[in-house]
Amino acid sequence: MPDPTDLRNLAKRYTAAWCSQNPESVAAFYSEQGSLRVNDGPPAVGRNAITEVAQSFMAAFPDLFVVMDDLRFEAGEPEYHWTLSGTNSGPGGTGRPVRISGFERWRIGSDGLIDSSQGHFDAVEYRRQLEQGV
Repeated sequence: MPDPTDLRNLAKRYTAAWCSQNPESVAAFYSEQGSLRVNDGPPAVGRNAITEVAQSFMAAFPDLFVVMDDLRFEAGEPEYHWTLSGTNSGPGGTGRPVRISGFERWRIGSDGLIDSSQGHFDAVEYRRQLEQGV
């Protein structure tokens, strides 16, 4: 298990990467063959695939802003809790504001980067906000 202070610093920098509109900066927090899975979707494996996932959110929400709500330890694994807000004004967007919270359960690799992230958020509420707004 990484040092809690180092892990908290990693989480703060990861948050800033999500706010940067630079999807490669998000992928750089993952091991070369790291994976990111959102809800029950297929995992994005490798930095190129993770870059594509980050790009899809950044394109959909040009004003994307992520806040780190907490960093917890559940069953010995770090859980990064976040809130995402933005306006779905990207290509094909609804123009509606969205504010959704969730978390990622991380497994940290021997390189000190994220080896696996299992992300979770309320997809039904997210879709409702895309259609109706916050």
